Amino acid sequence: MDSNGPTTGNPNATRFVQDAEVRPWTDKIKDRWKTWLVVLIVAIVGIHYLSGRNGTDSAAVSPAMAHPTVPVAAVPAKLGDLNQYISAIGTVTPYNTVTVKSRVDGQLVKVNFTEGQIVKAGDLLAEIDPRPYQVQLTQAEGTLAKDLASLENNKILLARDKELYDQKIIARQDLDNQQSLVGQFAGSIESDKGVVDNAKLQLTYSRITSPITGRVGLRLLDAGNIIHATDATGLAVITQLQPIAVDFSIPEDDLPSLETAMKANPQLPVAALDRDLKHKLADGTLLTTDNQIDQSTGTIKLKAAFPNVDNALFPNQFVNARLLVSTIPSAILIPAAGLQRSQQGSFVYVVKPDKTVEMRPVTVGATQGDVIAISKGLAVGDVVVTDGVDKLQQGAHVSVQTAAIPPGSATP
Repeated sequence: MDSNGPTTGNPNATRFVQDAEVRPWTDKIKDRWKTWLVVLIVAIVGIHYLSGRNGTDSAAVSPAMAHPTVPVAAVPAKLGDLNQYISAIGTVTPYNTVTVKSRVDGQLVKVNFTEGQIVKAGDLLAEIDPRPYQVQLTQAEGTLAKDLASLENNKILLARDKELYDQKIIARQDLDNQQSLVGQFAGSIESDKGVVDNAKLQLTYSRITSPITGRVGLRLLDAGNIIHATDATGLAVITQLQPIAVDFSIPEDDLPSLETAMKANPQLPVAALDRDLKHKLADGTLLTTDNQIDQSTGTIKLKAAFPNVDNALFPNQFVNARLLVSTIPSAILIPAAGLQRSQQGSFVYVVKPDKTVEMRPVTVGATQGDVIAISKGLAVGDVVVTDGVDKLQQGAHVSVQTAAIPPGSATP
């Protein structure tokens, strides 16, 4: 009898007990395998489901990822004339500026103009007390009348002395003396006439008139003051406004093209624009060029004339002068923003009918401001991308929006 086994009195008791101890352990093993099998099946089904769904999503996303749409702004290339200009900063300069001064001394008794008034040449501006000059004129005229009477008397005496000399009553010396007196009085009369004319002139100068047509500035002297011919300030300043000039300088490198243009048209059109180059103030023509180049700046001065009928230009005003030198007719025009450059040369992005872009090499004919003339590589109507080019490449899909910079007219 085994001391370690249980004592039951049944020969199969030991085996029964052993089987009872082993079965629970095997049952646990089987239950665990079933559990893991179920988990495995569920995992396989889940992975299969998720992989199928991911495949469907990938199929839906892949085309968009492969061809992303880039929003761009674009405009069609247009046909037009491109005007080429020489632009420079200019200064409005009046043809004539006069400081009105008195030419005689006296008291200013009347001022006949208002500040800012437009006056014409010959208009009366002010009056100086004329009485002293009227007195001088009267005295001069009196002296002249006296000498005229003396001359007539001596002429009578000369005629009598000639008769007496012919009768040999008086000597030749007496006749010569009388003839000399007649000459002296004749000379005195000429001098008296000069004094009279001078007195009349001084009297005329007591009325100050405008020497030019223009606009009067601020009054520098009021009525009641004593005015002198030597005064430095004067009475007022008159500036001619119509016509008026604009002086500006261009680089000497532009001189050959300017000379070529002047041979075809001596009066080249010039436009005066405001400081922002947005509004045109007036139209004029080129008047002349200077006769030498300024070596210190490498520029040459030009002068343009403007009628200035509406007084849009004001003396000493700074403007932008734009001189038209040539025109390229029937050119293909695009905005400057649409032109791109690389090591291979200039190119543009052209939007094709399938909403993809093509990198197209082009040849630039001329540039003026924000407009470019293309001489080769584009046709009228080709849609050129002007904004969003930094995100583009050959064949990229785009959605075209309104262009930010449409090609503008080349005419000022």
